[in-house]
Amino acid sequence: MEIAPVEPRAALTLAEPTCTLHLVNDLPLRVWRWLYRIALLLAYPWARLRPRLRARREPEYALRIEERFGQVPENIPAGVIWFHAVSAGEVIAAAPLIAALACEFPDRQFLITATTPAGSAQIERLLTDRYSNTFHCYAPFDFPHALRRFYRRLSPKLLVLVETELWPNMLDYARCAKVGVFLINARLSEKSASGYARVRPLAAQMLSGLRFLACQYPVHAERFVELGARPNAMGVFGSLKFDVELPPDHEQQVAELSEKWQLADRFTWIAGSTHEGEETVVLRAHATLLAEDPTALLILAPRHPSRCRDIVQLLNQQHLRYRRFSEPAGVADDIQVLLVDTLGALQTLYGLSDLAFLGGSLVPVGGHNPIEAAICAQPLLMGAETFNFPDVVAAFQDAGALRLVTDAQSLAVQLQDYRDDTSARTRDGEAARQVVLANRGALARLLKLLGAEIRALG
Repeated sequence: MEIAPVEPRAALTLAEPTCTLHLVNDLPLRVWRWLYRIALLLAYPWARLRPRLRARREPEYALRIEERFGQVPENIPAGVIWFHAVSAGEVIAAAPLIAALACEFPDRQFLITATTPAGSAQIERLLTDRYSNTFHCYAPFDFPHALRRFYRRLSPKLLVLVETELWPNMLDYARCAKVGVFLINARLSEKSASGYARVRPLAAQMLSGLRFLACQYPVHAERFVELGARPNAMGVFGSLKFDVELPPDHEQQVAELSEKWQLADRFTWIAGSTHEGEETVVLRAHATLLAEDPTALLILAPRHPSRCRDIVQLLNQQHLRYRRFSEPAGVADDIQVLLVDTLGALQTLYGLSDLAFLGGSLVPVGGHNPIEAAICAQPLLMGAETFNFPDVVAAFQDAGALRLVTDAQSLAVQLQDYRDDTSARTRDGEAARQVVLANRGALARLLKLLGAEIRALG
């Protein structure tokens, strides 16, 4: 089945979502809903305990816990346009869209929620610290009492979900309160689609009630339709992540750090958003590189900076000299690894590097978004676990801008090849940048779609 792109204006003619489901038999749906309620009751003690347990490794989880149960900070006004993005990656992708809407509609108030401290930090850095009509709190868990408290306090006018954050009670409350729900930058991997298919009645109810789905690729649209989404309420808009823009002072920041750390004559590579199990591979590959080039520098940026304590142990075991990014001393000539222990600097650090390895791809996490590195004209390396972004990865591979590695040895081989061949680095890095430029446009389409919807609110 091929689904043609839908013009944004089509969203304005769709019928309001209703509480009646015609796609599945009422009995299995009723059974699934009772099972879901029972699961929530059983999960409630764990939901209360889990943030405190996670706070042992990531102290930020101990903060603002009641927001996760529907408490809304007093400074947030009612009647907001509500955007929900799960974590840092979704926030970074949606931030330019939200910022543009905040500027276009200065009299409207925008609430952006996330579920992780990393996402919360990016919301503050990119939006609430810059735009006075944007606000932030954690999204409530899908417990009815938490959502009831949240909706009564805020009375949102519109709900915009980023990527695939679908929760039955969150959407039930929106539907019965006649709050239009949009799913933007929507993607659905084959693995996720199989998971939703196991609870098809619930999935069909959630998807059939959406006002509009703006999918990244046709294959995602097809999977959503198979699960119960309405074909006339969706379009293929492309990926917002291709619309990433470098900050105006990006080149200046890169030049200043390069001069300060004297990197002009050093081969520098970055391993971004790594996960447990990957740092060992990355450090072994770097040790192999150092045997041939003692001046090489690795910038190691774990996905969760709270893991730096464990990574330091690995660095010490391999007798690698390192410096933390947060330390003012900088990077001396004898430093072999720069350990990034803060959030918010990754884009600048990509600009400093000669090539980038994207983490989450040597372990079954699914890989992280390579676009942020590609816009800096970086040749790209990833492991084989790329199921989070198969279409994006394929685009870079087809352009010759991305190579796959499987272990420390193959990673070291690619590092050595790129170190020795500066023309290949330049060629593949520029190819990566051109892929980003060629796939832009989702931002403009979504601005048209959501702008029209917000104006229609009156």
